[in-house]
Amino acid sequence: MAVRIRHAGRYRSIAMALMRHGFGYMVEELGLYHLLSLPRRMITQEVHESLTLGERIRRVLEDLGPTFVKLGQLASTRSDLLPDSIIQELVKLQDSVPPFSAETARNILEQELDQPIDEMFSYFENAPLAAASIGQVHRAVLHGGQSVAVKIQRPGVMRTMTRDLEILQDLSALAERKLDWAKQYGLTRMVEEFSRALLAELDYGQEGRNAERIAGQLTEHDQVYIPAIYWDYSSTRVLTMEYVNGITLNHREELLLKGVKLKTLAQQLVEMMLNQIFIHGFFHADPHPGNVMLLDDGKLALIDFGMVGRLSEEMKDSLSALVIALMRKNTDSMVRAILRLGVIPEEADRMALHDDMDRLREAYYDIPFKQVSIGKALNDLFGIARKHRLVIPPDLAMLSKTMLTLEGVVGNLDPAFSIVQMAEPFGKRLVRQRFSGSRLQRKILGGVADLAESLVELPAQARQLSALVGKGKLKVEVVLPELKGIEHKLSRVGNRLSFSIVLLAFSIIMAGLIIASSLRGEPSMLWDFPIVEIGSVIALLMILWLLYSIFKSGRF
Repeated sequence: MAVRIRHAGRYRSIAMALMRHGFGYMVEELGLYHLLSLPRRMITQEVHESLTLGERIRRVLEDLGPTFVKLGQLASTRSDLLPDSIIQELVKLQDSVPPFSAETARNILEQELDQPIDEMFSYFENAPLAAASIGQVHRAVLHGGQSVAVKIQRPGVMRTMTRDLEILQDLSALAERKLDWAKQYGLTRMVEEFSRALLAELDYGQEGRNAERIAGQLTEHDQVYIPAIYWDYSSTRVLTMEYVNGITLNHREELLLKGVKLKTLAQQLVEMMLNQIFIHGFFHADPHPGNVMLLDDGKLALIDFGMVGRLSEEMKDSLSALVIALMRKNTDSMVRAILRLGVIPEEADRMALHDDMDRLREAYYDIPFKQVSIGKALNDLFGIARKHRLVIPPDLAMLSKTMLTLEGVVGNLDPAFSIVQMAEPFGKRLVRQRFSGSRLQRKILGGVADLAESLVELPAQARQLSALVGKGKLKVEVVLPELKGIEHKLSRVGNRLSFSIVLLAFSIIMAGLIIASSLRGEPSMLWDFPIVEIGSVIALLMILWLLYSIFKSGRF
C-alpha cells in the first residue's frame, strides 16, 4: 500500500492507459478503480474491434514510455511464455525517443568521470549518433588521437525505471491474488525476470565486461573485430569504446556495390555466432543488422553488448540431446530432453506432453534437415513447453530469439544459405565433448566430491532437523490413498516384529539356562518342573506359529 501512496500519480497513468486500450475490466478487477477514484465511464470505454489483443498490449506499452517499451522488447524474446500473436506485436516496439541536449551530456560526463570534458577529449561531437530510451551515443576523440564512441545514460532513467519496476512488481503480486490467469502464467516470476534483465542493461560497466569476454572468446577468429573498451573514461553510466565505421548488414545493395560476396559474409557471421553459442556458451543475444557491420578491411564487427545469453554445460548437453532426438525422430528422447531443459509442474500431463512432442516430430518428418530453421524449431518446442507450463531457463529462450534474428539477417544476405548445415559440425563437436573421457571423469569426480560434501554436512543437517522437531516447527503432511489398509498392514508387520523380538529374547534366556545346567552337570528345575524341556517346547511352538503366519501371508 505504501508503494501505491508514494507513486499514486504513476499508478493513475498506468490505469488510464489500460482503460484507453480496452483493459478497463482489469483495472476494476484489481481494485484500482476505487483506489484511484477513476471515472466509471472510462471503465466501459469501447475498443476498436479491429485491434487484436497483441496490438492493444503494444499500444499500452508505447503509451507508458521507455520502461514498458524495454520490458516489451525483452518479453518479445520469450516465446516460451507468450503466444506468437503477442510476440509478433511486441517485436514492433520501437526504442526511439528524442535525444537530450549536448549540455546535459557534457554535465553527466564530467560528474561521472570527475574531470573536465576538455581534459578527457580533444573533440566531442554535440549531435548524438543515436538516441534510445536508456541512453545516447556521441562521437569523440581522445587526446591520444583515438576515435571513440561515448555512450551516456539518460538523466533520471535509473530512478524512473526503478519506480516503474517497483510498481509492476506490486501490480503483478496483486494480479496473482485476484486473477486466475495471472497466477497460472506466474506473472510475478515473469516481472522479476524481466526486471533483472532490464536493470542489467542499465549497468554500462557490465556491458563493457561482456564485450571484453566475447572478444577473448574470438581471439582465434581473425575475421571478427570487437571494439576496445576505454575503462579510464567509463563508469556505470558512461561507456567509452573504440569507434568503428563500416557498412551495417541491412544495407544489402551497398554491400553488393562494394563487391562483397554475400555468401562468404553470411558464413563468417554464422560461424562467429555458433562459436559463441555452442563452444563458449556466452553469446551476443541481439545480432540484428544494426549491431553487425562490415569494416573496410573485410572484418565483421559486433557492437552493443547490453543483451547477452549464457548456456551452462548442462543446458548445452540437454540442447544437443534435443537436437539429436529431433534428427533421429525419437519422441521419447525428445520428451526426456525437454524435461531436462525445464521444470515440469506437478499437475502436468506427461502423456499429453508426449503426444504433442510426437506431433511436432511428425511435422518435421519429411523436411530435409538442411531446410530446418533452428529458431523456428526451438520456438515450436517452447510453444509446447508454454502449453504444459514448463519453466524454461530465460537464456535458453533468448537463444531461440537470437537464432531467429540471425536467420533473418542471413536470409537477407543469401536466401539459399543453410545455418543448420553449418551448425551440424558444432553439434557433433558438442556431442563428442559430452561423452569424452575427460568430461565423464570430471563429472564422476564432481559427483564423488558432492557426495563427500553431503556426508560431511549430514550431522549438522541432522542436528538442525532435530532442533526443528524439538521446537515443534517441523510439519509434515502426508496424503496417501487407502490409508486405512496401509495402516492395518503396518500394524500386522509391527505385531509380527514384536513377536519375533519376544521369541528372540525367550530363546536367549533358554540358551542361558541350557548352558548353566550343562556347567552344573544337573538339569535345571523350577518347583520340580523341567524348565529347559518346557521352554524348548514353547519356543518350538512359537517358531512354528511365526513360520505359519509368514507362509500364509504369501510374502516369505
